[in-house]
Amino acid sequence: MSTSGPASAASREPAFREPGTCASVSHTSVFHALHHADGPLLLPNAWDVASAVALAGAGYAAIGTTSLGVAAAHGLPDGQGLAEVGDATLALARRLGERLPCPYTVDIEGGFGGAERVAGLAAEVAAAGAAGINLEDGLPGGGGLQVPSCQAELIRAVKERVPGLFLNARIDTHWLVDTPPPLSVTLARAETYLAAGADGIFVPGVVADEDVSALVAAVPAPLNILFAPGRHTVSRLAELGVRRISTGSFLFRTALGATLAAAESVRTGQEPGGTAGAGYGVPGYAEVQRLAGEGSGDRR
Repeated sequence: MSTSGPASAASREPAFREPGTCASVSHTSVFHALHHADGPLLLPNAWDVASAVALAGAGYAAIGTTSLGVAAAHGLPDGQGLAEVGDATLALARRLGERLPCPYTVDIEGGFGGAERVAGLAAEVAAAGAAGINLEDGLPGGGGLQVPSCQAELIRAVKERVPGLFLNARIDTHWLVDTPPPLSVTLARAETYLAAGADGIFVPGVVADEDVSALVAAVPAPLNILFAPGRHTVSRLAELGVRRISTGSFLFRTALGATLAAAESVRTGQEPGGTAGAGYGVPGYAEVQRLAGEGSGDRR
């Protein structure tokens, strides 16, 4: 296979540049401290500048991004490790650094490459002004889970390059699987990632109180849980000891549902919020992937 021509869209690496500045020390320190405050950090996830600025204006202490929202807004599928998504993620991180008055953290999927590439992206994100990143161990395209030692290598590379950046290590053992493994498997990964330098552990897909409690008790770092509408409440997760609560793609998907309902109300001449839009609920992850051009996926 020739290596002299342009790479395909799926294999081209994001065009990261060498960073020149670092994230605000005060924002980084505040973001770390928010994980150890009296109550959990409720982290809404934005998908563009407008949503992030609106959420910050509503008084949230910090803002996250959602990789599904960012990818879908650009007509691309999430969780495939696409270079274009990496570029869009970095571009958004830079724009948020110019606009947000509060700390923000960036979802970088699995990092879009090997250790050097992931560390370079983390440095770029920090240079843009971000206080943290979310790095997942699910392989692109639903290819299973990364080998823990390999994921630990990525984490070490990031922390060596940008030691102050809050690295939230996402463990996908319970994410969109019919039969999750025992919690001991998740805890073994958490131990490996924390030893490599991770600052927090994120286990999306865990819903039952007893599982959340077990993770809180066994993980010696701030535990992040993905909010499950209808299953979780912020007050209950706080009681269980959760330190960070993410909304993931829920806000983005809710916005899509609200858009369809509002458009239907215009078409039918009924008031928004009435029966005209009643058939439009919050689309699921797979439906958003379909809209973005991919029939299925295994992430947020």
